[in-house]
Amino acid sequence: MHIHHFFGNKGFFMLILITYDVNTETAAGKARLRKVAKQCQNYGQRVQNSVFECNMDAAKCRQVKALLESIIDKDKDSLRFYYLGDKYKNKVEHIGAKPGFDVTEPLLL
Repeated sequence: MHIHHFFGNKGFFMLILITYDVNTETAAGKARLRKVAKQCQNYGQRVQNSVFECNMDAAKCRQVKALLESIIDKDKDSLRFYYLGDKYKNKVEHIGAKPGFDVTEPLLL
């Protein structure tokens, strides 16, 4: 399935959930895990271990997807992209620790 089906016009932002599972049985696997996590942090907010919420348009999504694909070992690791759209607020429910937040709002540090 192509990303443009979800995004429509260029510049349209939507919430994308990126999840990954990296085999860490070797030193190389541990290095891949750190690289994937670092890149995901550059484009989104960690909401759980190996789960990031990212608000981006189609062009940025393709770029991030290609970058992450270049890092993982496709025989041992996996990536999943969930395209939640721009009306995601009623699709996401949070319970427990680490309170939820709106990824479209400015982040104050």
